[in-house]
Formats: sequence, C-alpha cells, structure tokens
Amino acid sequence: MIEIVHSVMAELLVAQVDPGIDVDIGTTGGLVGGAIGSFLTTLVVGAIMVAVAPEYTERMMADVLEDPVNAFVYGILSLIGLFVLMVLFVITIIGIILAIPLAIVVYLVWAIGSVIAYLAIADRLVGREDGWLKPLLVAAGISGALALTGIGGLLSLCIAAAGFGAVLRDYLG
Repeated sequence: MIEIVHSVMAELLVAQVDPGIDVDIGTTGGLVGGAIGSFLTTLVVGAIMVAVAPEYTERMMADVLEDPVNAFVYGILSLIGLFVLMVLFVITIIGIILAIPLAIVVYLVWAIGSVIAYLAIADRLVGREDGWLKPLLVAAGISGALALTGIGGLLSLCIAAAGFGAVLRDYLG
C-alpha cells in the first residue's frame, strides 16, 4: 500500500514539473503586431488626411498644440460618455441598431484625432519645410513605438484623447 502511495506521489510530482501541456503565452507577437498596425494606421490615415483636407489637419494640429490639456479632458470625458451611451444602447437590445453605427463613427473620429495629435507632435519635432512625408513617418513611428513598448499604451491613450477632443470640440462647438 505504501508503495502505491509513493508511486502516485511520484507521478503527481512529475506531472507538476512537466504536465505535458505546452502553453506559450508570449506577448512579443501581440506587441509587434499591434505596433505594426498602429504604425500603418497612423501612416495611412495621416496620408489620407493630408491629401484630402490639409487645411483642416493643420488647423486641428494647431488646436491640439494650443490647448492640449483642455483637448485631453474634453476627449476623455467624451469618450467615457460615448462608451456609457453605447452600453445603454446595447442593454436595451433594440438600441444595438444605434450602438453599432455609433461605435464605428467613434472609432473613425478616434483614429482621425489620434493621427492629428501624433502629427502635431511630429511637426514640432521635425517641421514640414520639406513637405508632409517626414512628419507622417515620424508620427507613425511614435505611434508604433508606443504600441511596441506595451506600457506606452497609456501615453498613447492620452495623446489620442487630446486629438479626439480637439476634433469633437471643433465639430460640436
């Protein structure tokens, strides 16, 4: 009987050391994919904005740089309010019809605001004397680098919130 107990105990210990299940929970792939996605999103949306509405982009960049704190507060509060509104729509079941388009619009405005804020930072760093290519690449690089660090997500949220707030203030105010 004692031998059976020792045998079972030995098997349990071996199972604890090598359970035979290989679970790889690596963050490297997620961070790199997120960084590439962030870089490309900022680059593509920024290029479209500069090509389609350069005056608007410049005006919003100036607005973000002129009053970043108020733009950030407006952006964060608006984002929280819109999130609560979307949750309320989803809870009512029939409001899902409104929540989905609202979520898409919020996402698009968030992307535009984010690009505007990153372009404002890049413009301050490298200027636009040679055109928009250099600030676009620097803005995309900053966005991608923040996403790559993982911890940069909080700073990225703050930057994007300032741009989001500036765009909403211009549209609603």
